[in-house]
This record gives sequence, structure tokens and C-alpha cells, in this order.
Amino acid sequence: MKKLILTALTVFAFVSCQSDEQYENYNRDTKNPTQVKADFLFNSATKSLFDQMTSTNVNSNIFRLLGQHWTETTYVDEANYDFNTRSITASHWNELYRDVLLDLKAAKDIVNADDKLSSAQKKTRNAQIEILTVYAWANLVENFGDIPYTQALDPGQFALPTYDKAETIYTDLIQRLTLAIPALTDDGFGTVDPIYSGNSTKWKKFGNSLLLRMGIRVADVASMNTISQTAIRSAIAGGVINSNADNAAINYAATSPNTNPVWVDLVQSGRSDFVIANTIVDAMNSLNDPRRTSYFDENLGTGVFLGGPYGDNNSFTRYTHVSDRIIDPTNPASLIDYSEVSFYLADAAERSISGTPAQAVTFYNQGITASFDYWGATGVTSYLANPNVNYATAPGTWKVKIGKQLWLAMYNRGYEAWTAWRQYDFPGFIKPAVSGADVPTRLTYPLAEQNLNTVNYNAGSTSIGGDKQTTKLFWDKF
Repeated sequence: MKKLILTALTVFAFVSCQSDEQYENYNRDTKNPTQVKADFLFNSATKSLFDQMTSTNVNSNIFRLLGQHWTETTYVDEANYDFNTRSITASHWNELYRDVLLDLKAAKDIVNADDKLSSAQKKTRNAQIEILTVYAWANLVENFGDIPYTQALDPGQFALPTYDKAETIYTDLIQRLTLAIPALTDDGFGTVDPIYSGNSTKWKKFGNSLLLRMGIRVADVASMNTISQTAIRSAIAGGVINSNADNAAINYAATSPNTNPVWVDLVQSGRSDFVIANTIVDAMNSLNDPRRTSYFDENLGTGVFLGGPYGDNNSFTRYTHVSDRIIDPTNPASLIDYSEVSFYLADAAERSISGTPAQAVTFYNQGITASFDYWGATGVTSYLANPNVNYATAPGTWKVKIGKQLWLAMYNRGYEAWTAWRQYDFPGFIKPAVSGADVPTRLTYPLAEQNLNTVNYNAGSTSIGGDKQTTKLFWDKF
């Protein structure tokens, strides 16, 4: 019997990502909020989410490599798209399910059971929880495709949860987010909130900006055309992020354990595993992009930037390094920002969803300018006048123009850089030097899912067209 119980617990630990701490929480009285504080769980989940999306530890995520902003030196498996040796996809899957979604779910339960909170306080706190919850779920869908959703996070009833259709999940998430935003009426978690310190106006901008992103993400899905357009119009009407001061960001501290994880990965660990990839360096050099001095170190000399061949065994001393700002322990991290939102508005204008195509240039220029301002770079006027940047003359379709500049602006945000390439299909990404593998379009399911949740894994894999790195997900068909 003991072996049977241990096996069941092991299965669920892998499949539904439950931790020992969460199991212990099930033995606590959830109706007594003094035992586990909702603000602690909310803060913990928020930090876990930011850390996971920011970290460059190859055991956690490789988004900067997938976005071809960085490449490796001595150990190059990850830049050559080896997902499984270090269980990278499992790490991302587990982190979001276990340390983000489960903590947020527990926080919501405690908020609802807290008789000391007013109805408005509960609604606002739950709305803040819901926005981060939707962000995490959407990220899982955008990365993996079909995933456990309706039966997830309920170990007592569903030890081996089924996989829901990605399109169905995404549709539900858009509805959940749309309903959550109007509930933001007071300060919610207040000063405990590490993003906006309870500022409900900024939380609404965050929620609407996420809604805009999700609407744009599925804009090419014919079956979701109405859902997409409704989400985009609702987001814009409700008010999206319109300055860098509104970015959904957290500030890290100068001392552990609250330093920026990039500092932990590169400075505290004393490692020299990464150089800037030639993919982005060559692109920025060709445009004489002034942001290079903000993005990159000038370790090769003033104004000299040389990217390491992507996926190759690169010498650390021979190629351009990351800038001091990137490895500053206090460098903030963002989940969504003004520049990104501006490019989505340009996309929406081109589709005549909100505005006209003629307005796209305004939002496009706004996105580039917002990036320059954020990084403290000068020379944006001359940059916008460059024929290869100017919206009227830059090469390619409007998707190529928007996508490339979004990719450049998303430096230090590897996930959105990679996703910009997936969404807009602009040219320039290259195959890694060693493996020659195609650039992945998704993360593969964790190996534990194949071994422990086999029936549901097989159904999910078949549904999306195969558990391959190059399978195109429902929102990325073009």
C-alpha cells in the first residue's frame, strides 16, 4: 500500500506539478486566512512568474536563445535546440503549474474565505489574481498547445488530467480576462503588490494590454475572428499601457534573494556561457541601431559589435557581451510594456480592427520610440528616417516591418522576441551551426507526461499534429 501511495504522489507531482508545500496546504483550514496569508502566496506567485520569464538559466528556460538574441560558448546544446537533456520544457511547465498557478489558486481561495475583506476588496484582489492566472495559462497554451486545463490543479479528483483543446482554452481565457478587468475598483493587495502597489488604474491597463496581446495572437485564426476583434476593441476602449511608467514590471533588489535572476545566472555564478548572437548583432549593425550601446557591452572596442555565430562553439572573449545594465542585480523585469503594446496597436490598425491602416505608422513609430526611451538611447529621429526602418520604405509586408522591430525592441525579453518571429514570420533567423535544426515553433511536452500521463499525452499530441518542436500551433498557422 505504501508503494501504491508513493507512486500516485509521484505521478501527480510530475503531471499536475504539485509540490510538498501544496500538499501540506490541503491539510490546513482554508477558511482561516491566518494560517496562510493570501498576500504571501500572491507575492510568491508573482515573483515566480517574473523570475521564470526573466531567467537565462539553461535549466529553466532558453527563451533568449530561441529568440536568437544570445548564443552560447562552451556548452551549445540549448542553442542547438536540445530541449530534453536538461529537461528544459519540464522546468517551464512545472514552474508555471506549481509555483504560479497553484499559488494563485490558493491565494484566491483564502481571499474568498476572509471575512475581514469587503466585497470590493475581494473582487479587486481576485481580479489581480485572475490577470496573472490568465497570463500564465496563455503562456502555457502558446508554448505547448493542448494542455491540462479544466482538470488541472485538482489533485484530489484528477491525478492524471486530460488535455483540453488549445483553442478552447484560449477562448475561455479571453472571456475570463474580459470579466476580470472591470472588477478592479480599489487597491487590492495594496503595497504588497510588487507590480503596481495596488494602483487599480495601472492594473486595468495591464489587463487590457494582455487582452490586446491575446486578441492579436489569434487574429489569423479564422474560427476566432470575432473573438479576436472583440477582444482587441474592448482592450483599446478600456485603455492600454500608454507610457513606460505603466509597464507591468517589478524592481529587483541589490541583495539576494531578490536580485534579478540574470545577475544570479551570470554574475553570482561567475559564468561566461553567453555572447550576443550574430542574428541580432548583424541586424542592428545593418541599421546602425543606436540601442546597441544599451543592449551590448563594448568589450571589443568603442562602437564595435560582433555577434557569435548562432549555435556554434564561440569564444567568450572574441564576441560581444551583454551590457552592464542587463547584469545589474536591480535591473527591472517586465511581463508586458509600452513598446510591445504599441506594435500590437499598429497590427490592429493594419487589420482595420480599431482605426485604419493609415494609423499604423504612428503606432509603429511609437513602439520604436518607447523602446529607445526605455533604454535611454538617443537618435530615434534619425533611426526612424532610415529607409530600412521608415514604415513607408522598409522592406517586406506590414507584418514583416512590425515583427522585425518588435523583435528588436524585445531585447531582454526572450519569450516575446521568439514569439514575434513565430507570429510575424519575418526573415533573418538562422539554423544553429552544430545541429542545423529548424527553429522551434513550440516547446515539446515534458518527458514525464509521456511516461506517467500517457493516454492523455497521446491524445494531446495527436490533437496538435504531433509532439514535435516544429509543430505549428493553432494560432501560428502562417
